[in-house]
Amino acid sequence: MKKFVLIAAAICCGLLAACSAPSPELYANEKPALDVQDYFNGTLDAHGMFQDRSGKVVKRFVVVMNCHWKGDVGVLDEDFVYSDGTRQKRVWTLQKTGPGRFSATAADVVGTAEGVVEGNALRWSYVLALPVDGKIINMKMDDWMFLIDERVMLNRTEMSKFGVNLGSVTLSFTKRAPAAK
Repeated sequence: MKKFVLIAAAICCGLLAACSAPSPELYANEKPALDVQDYFNGTLDAHGMFQDRSGKVVKRFVVVMNCHWKGDVGVLDEDFVYSDGTRQKRVWTLQKTGPGRFSATAADVVGTAEGVVEGNALRWSYVLALPVDGKIINMKMDDWMFLIDERVMLNRTEMSKFGVNLGSVTLSFTKRAPAAK
């Protein structure tokens, strides 16, 4: 019996390890390297969709982001327009906390978001308070952003509650070219 328990425990540990997310360090050598303060500076346009856990597209949306930095503090002012006509605003305040490390807050973020940059990747971990059917539900967000080139970034976010996947967000960002002088 003891041998069976040990084997079962080893199998469970292996399965859990197989389900763990990749670490940002995996992308340390990927190019182009992401400079958060440079990329999120100016105006960006984003297009995205939310899919429920079955993969069904529930909402589509567009976002205009106006971003600026003063030293190590940045503001990302986001204006969302959803496919059903509803609008939302989210203003992030970012703080560079060390090389490749950022923290962020927003009115609907519970506590502080923590971000890590390696190579072309940025991973954010945070809890978002989302309105669902008249209630506020705190969702764990595992947010990955990948810089494709100097203007385009792709974003994939997995949303969960108590470890159960509730859906995902897919988003593309395009940085507007600076205005000609």
